[in-house]
Amino acid sequence: MHGLTPLALLLLQAAVVLLLSRLLGTLGKRFGQPLVIGEVVAGILLGPTVLGALAPSIEAALFPPSSLNALGLVAQLGLMLFMFVVGLDVDLKALGGLGKSAAITSAAGIAVPFALGMAIAPALAASLAPPGQALLGFSLFLGIAMAVTAFPVLARLLNEKGLAATPVGNLALAAAAVGDVAAWCLLAGVVSVVRAESLTGAATTTLAALAYLVALAVVFRPALTRLVRALSPRALEGQGALAAALLLMLLSCFGTELIGIHALFGAFAAGAIIPRERGLAHAISTRLEDLVGVLFLPLFFALSGLRTEIGLVDSPTRWLQFGLLLFLAVAGKFGGVSVAARLSGQRWPMALELGVLMNTRGLMELVVLNVGLDLGVISRPLFAMLVLMALVTTAATSPLLDLLARGRSPATPPPVP
Repeated sequence: MHGLTPLALLLLQAAVVLLLSRLLGTLGKRFGQPLVIGEVVAGILLGPTVLGALAPSIEAALFPPSSLNALGLVAQLGLMLFMFVVGLDVDLKALGGLGKSAAITSAAGIAVPFALGMAIAPALAASLAPPGQALLGFSLFLGIAMAVTAFPVLARLLNEKGLAATPVGNLALAAAAVGDVAAWCLLAGVVSVVRAESLTGAATTTLAALAYLVALAVVFRPALTRLVRALSPRALEGQGALAAALLLMLLSCFGTELIGIHALFGAFAAGAIIPRERGLAHAISTRLEDLVGVLFLPLFFALSGLRTEIGLVDSPTRWLQFGLLLFLAVAGKFGGVSVAARLSGQRWPMALELGVLMNTRGLMELVVLNVGLDLGVISRPLFAMLVLMALVTTAATSPLLDLLARGRSPATPPPVP
């Protein structure tokens, strides 16, 4: 918009994104959908797919290419804060005590769709990989995109459905939390392979990342725990504790970016090592999550929407490719989790519910896809297909859960853990 300063334009963009995302998120909730669906759709509506097609002059004025760098930096900072909150909500000690069923379910939920993505990648690379992209990096990213589960969206959905304290809810959260940690560790390794110019460089980056994680777990976490135990309750509740936690996050992001993995991984790792003693991690998470979820994440969704051009899926061949990706994503996650849960001792009703819940991709999928697009590993047509896949699998979760609940006979005994 002519005459606006860069700051004024950024503020206007944020206001438009916030208004539309809240309207669509509230509308989606009336149909049993999590807020993330409305927020992602808001981003797509503001991008070239809808606004750019119907009113290109308005889209060009509201989101000129020259403004996207500033919007992207704000969105990246918000995304780092979100990953920090996700790390705060993952209790590593609780993960270490998981039962057999959660461990097997989580492993299958990652391994089966990842393997399917790797298997289909060579057939799709010729038409959907960016020019010059190595098959290994393309295949690894496609595998990751198939394997992700949206732990935060799943937690919100379980609360909305009243399943959070049920056996299926507890098992789903435990399996998704383990899968979340595993997926981010796997993504860090994939990024190191893609960014490195040789296998030696990839190995060096991976070893540096492992050394960094060991240092966080063995040195920094115990030191932080001792410090928290020594501080007064007033000190833990003050702004100083929050400032120190954010400083740790920023330095961790800086460290992982220097290593060659990704700043987002540093944010997640920093949140994971914040001590749970005396409620510190929960207190920091509570103070950050509303601001991050209401303001920063919609900006990230808007940026994802501006990058999503569904019009690039412009031929029967590409729609068939999308259908194949969607089928394999659902078959790998839903099928792998359901069968694994049944083999680990769960009854079929609970196993099927777990498969549906773990098929939720949502936000975490978009994070992975944006990382892949930034690195040049996936093309814009494939990005659009995978964004659609994330929307479909996430939107289908609530209706499928309702369908399974209605399909149960009153005489069927409740599932047991």
